[in-house]
Amino acid sequence: MNFTLEHIDRDSAARSGRIMTDHGEIRTPIFMPVGTVGSVKGVYHRDLKEDIGAQIILGNTYHLYLRPGLDILKAAGGLHKFENWDRPILTDSGGFQVFSLTQIRKISEQGCSFRSHIDGSKHLFTPENNVDTQRIIGADIMMALDECCPGDADRKYAEKSLKLTQNWLERYFRHFCETEPLYGYSQAMFPIIQGCVYPDLRRQAVEHARDLVGDSQAVGGFAIGGLAVGEPTEKMYEMLETVNPLLPADKPRYLMGVGTPSNLLEGIARGVDMFDCVMPTRNGRNGMLFTWNGVMNMRNAKWADDFSELDPAGTSFVDHAYTKAYLRHLFIAGELFSGMIASEHNLAFYLDLVGQARKHIEDGDFTSWKNAVLPKLTQRL
Repeated sequence: MNFTLEHIDRDSAARSGRIMTDHGEIRTPIFMPVGTVGSVKGVYHRDLKEDIGAQIILGNTYHLYLRPGLDILKAAGGLHKFENWDRPILTDSGGFQVFSLTQIRKISEQGCSFRSHIDGSKHLFTPENNVDTQRIIGADIMMALDECCPGDADRKYAEKSLKLTQNWLERYFRHFCETEPLYGYSQAMFPIIQGCVYPDLRRQAVEHARDLVGDSQAVGGFAIGGLAVGEPTEKMYEMLETVNPLLPADKPRYLMGVGTPSNLLEGIARGVDMFDCVMPTRNGRNGMLFTWNGVMNMRNAKWADDFSELDPAGTSFVDHAYTKAYLRHLFIAGELFSGMIASEHNLAFYLDLVGQARKHIEDGDFTSWKNAVLPKLTQRL
């Protein structure tokens, strides 16, 4: 994996670049649709490519490990072949999912033991077997196993959590360097920078990760985790302003699990290159559409007899093929098709958002453009 930094905004830390993987190119800044169990809910892979313009999608190690399981994935030749996706894939280590299983998991120096949410069976993730699991899944980019510290954790817990994540990172990195990809193409790993909302812990995390990995070609970039997990938005931005200037300029920076359209633009302004979030699809399935003019709740009665295009400024075919009245009808009727249309629109909008951000970084007017569009993005229509 190789990253080329191409442009830096003169009035902010926003930047654009290109990531090269064996499954193709990723132009940054980029939003990555979430395909947790090997699918982006309700969206055809053809549409992800040809309509939405997804350059990379996600899979989740926890969910794929449990179902369909490693034997099936290995027999299929990895996740790319299993789900018929020939562009890059990134896998989360499953740390966040395990973090969310508060009542059925136990964290120790060895790793994290947990019970399956499917059948209650017992399992153990260690840094070493997490590497092996992600090798079998076969993602182009693999996340190191970490503990996702709650956003409202006190300092004592945050310090203990960070120490555990650092120890796990050392073991994960060592085992990653001792093992090889299984399917004939290269894989890169990202350390995850934790530290909750404490600037000195975040700085400590960056220093530890940089000292550990050095200039190793095994490390494709750095992820920033443990944000958008309960802390105020202002704290998230403060942590980005703390962390990003300390990370290597020649590696991409990935803000995990974020977020709203305004979060993306503010993250880009602070030097983030990569984003993922379930919000476009999850909120879409519940009737929320994101547009350049604001947010639409498609269940509202005001759309019942609005026969105008879904979104005249939209880049997806659904924006021009269907009307607001029709989509509102589908939601009220409980039709599955409603969630498919809304998800496709939202994902296309998110990809258009980061694409426009890239264009304005290249044109040299990103900051003024961002400041102009932000008030519209957050208003309710």
